[in-house]
Amino acid sequence: MSKRRVLLMYITKVSGHRQATVAIQQALRQIDPQIEVPAINGFGYTYPILEKIINKAYLSVIKRTPKVWDYLYDNPKIFKNSQSIQNFLHKTSHEKIEKLIRRHQPQAIVCTQAFPCGMVADYKMSHNLDILLIGVLTDFSPHSYWVNEGVDYYVVPSEEVKERLVAKGVASERVRVYGIPLRPRFNEPVDRKAIAERMGLDPAVPTILVMGGGQGLGPIKKIVKSLGKMNMYAQVIVLSGVNKKILSSLRCYAAKADKKILVFEFVNNVEELMELANLIITKPGGMTTAESLTKGLPMVIVNPIPGQEMRNTDFLIQQGIGIRVYDVDDIGGEVEVLLRSPERLAAMRKAALAHAKPYASLDIARLILGKPGQQAPVTQSRWTPELTERLPEAKHV
Repeated sequence: MSKRRVLLMYITKVSGHRQATVAIQQALRQIDPQIEVPAINGFGYTYPILEKIINKAYLSVIKRTPKVWDYLYDNPKIFKNSQSIQNFLHKTSHEKIEKLIRRHQPQAIVCTQAFPCGMVADYKMSHNLDILLIGVLTDFSPHSYWVNEGVDYYVVPSEEVKERLVAKGVASERVRVYGIPLRPRFNEPVDRKAIAERMGLDPAVPTILVMGGGQGLGPIKKIVKSLGKMNMYAQVIVLSGVNKKILSSLRCYAAKADKKILVFEFVNNVEELMELANLIITKPGGMTTAESLTKGLPMVIVNPIPGQEMRNTDFLIQQGIGIRVYDVDDIGGEVEVLLRSPERLAAMRKAALAHAKPYASLDIARLILGKPGQQAPVTQSRWTPELTERLPEAKHV
């Protein structure tokens, strides 16, 4: 029997799209250890110079003029006017897409971002290619660039997202509500006390996780300083991403703070840190949101990027999973109120777990391999009264 081959495509090295790709890759290998499953930066491969220009422009816009991105994101008028550019990029990518397919000869192609999905879909339809194409959405807001003839299945995080895709013209039977794919390790049992001991933390003290995404965006230092002013003792874990300036500044601040503050650039055990935390302060990127839901983490949302993260924020607030704080200086006070409200935190945890889909990567892998009937178990709520043990009694400074 010949090896099965699946080609995965994402964009941007440091991104939730790539994390989702790695999660699907690991799930496929878990089911079939012999499978060949290369992962390609679809944008970087087809248009390497354009990718750098657009990435730089995107970061500049969301940092300096976020309202511009809010206007551009899924704007029907902008989408219509950009169709000719989109079609041009699709057509001029055909030669490279053909080389990629000839090299890997995949039975299926899976894209975790709309741009490579559109390129492959256009090539597939233009060449009558008989190949399974799946688009995996990593946010709670489907934009119009996802909708392409030739995509066999879309995998989405919620029923609401499915309804929006269907409203955009996608056939209902082509949309599967499996969730955002997470690495299988998020489903492995974790010893919370052992993690705390290894990190020099006290499991009996409230622990707050602060994340700014892979790019380290947002007012992370201001958030940590606001937490430092709380009238209760707490431990803070900060992930600064690739932002070297913030990393250095935070470590200097942590050395003088009267609270335990651990600062990291990148870690390979986010699932353990989330298990340790009582709540998370973050930008609501799709991947971070899915991970937090799986761990039952109440979310405090700060500075969501207009567009996809604003849609994610709306979802989290509507479902009772998170709150949004508009003024960074108020973070410490809002977090203290939550930490002193165990019943409210428990309700937020329960809501988070009710929307978690921890087996998404395995479900997607089975769909890719033609075994959609062998789904992972229907996600049961992992909430139990024992979860309230993660909230110790508040201690004053």
